[in-house]
Amino acid sequence: MNERYALLLAGGIAFVTAAIAGPAVIRALRKLKFGQKILEDGPKWHMSKQNTPTMGGLIFILGIAVAVGISVIAGQWGDPRPLYMLALSLVFGAIGFIDDYTKVKKKRNKGLTAMQKLLLQIAAAALFLTVLKVQGYLAPQLDVPFFGLSIVLPWGVYLLFSIFVIVGAVNAVNLTDGIDGLCSSVTAVVALYFCAVYAVRNMAAPSVFSAALLGGLLGFLLYNRFPARVFMGDTGSLFLGGAVCSMAFVYNVPLILVPVGLVYIVETLSDILQVGYYKLSGGKRIFKMAPIHHHFEMCGWSERKIVAVFTAVTALSCTLTLLFA
Repeated sequence: MNERYALLLAGGIAFVTAAIAGPAVIRALRKLKFGQKILEDGPKWHMSKQNTPTMGGLIFILGIAVAVGISVIAGQWGDPRPLYMLALSLVFGAIGFIDDYTKVKKKRNKGLTAMQKLLLQIAAAALFLTVLKVQGYLAPQLDVPFFGLSIVLPWGVYLLFSIFVIVGAVNAVNLTDGIDGLCSSVTAVVALYFCAVYAVRNMAAPSVFSAALLGGLLGFLLYNRFPARVFMGDTGSLFLGGAVCSMAFVYNVPLILVPVGLVYIVETLSDILQVGYYKLSGGKRIFKMAPIHHHFEMCGWSERKIVAVFTAVTALSCTLTLLFA
């Protein structure tokens, strides 16, 4: 199959599937009373979002899964990497689903314990990396973007480092899901970036997954943009974290997540700094609220403005990485 046609097919199927499935999924979530419970210590105006359906990540997950399945069959590739990428994303999405379901059933804003999440995420990351290594798709070396450096590591060291990267990146993406359309928009740009780099590297099969991810997110944004009719929940944000990591490791340049995922990293660092400074200073804060998108909210920025700026920053960092890394 022509590569350009394959990308259009994957992206188009994911978009149409998500767009069509959206209203039905939202109705089902409302009927099941799967509404988001808003944290009491969050921005007060977010209380108006109380009971907005969550677990809406099922919308783009469905679109992506259908698109990847059809594209792999139609493309008749012997390359199984799109399926591995989808599998990792689905496993992380399943962890998020369990967490969301626990929250909904117990009517509180806490789901799985931190240790339960961590162990499940470590297991998923280790299995994915091992499969790529056994299949010959992963080399234990770290290419440093922009500097042209390549560091070869023992497999055990590389495995431990990579598990740390995956778990950290997945949870960074999760933290970015805090206002309407933010995580969806930022990750759509990241998906577009990987479509481009895969095209440059002639990696036709993996590019199908990236195109499906982009299409699915655009379909989801019809319902998730401000004012959101549905939230993705941990079901969606952990799936997206797994998807972003899978694209980086299939590209075999995990450190590319630093410039490409700049917004995810800043969100995470703002949260770490806030908590650390609060404890060390006896109750003082660096930001008005963390993660940092809430700080900008407290400064008077609208949700639309925050999404636009954060998405533009991601687009700029991805463009610079594509041109110079």
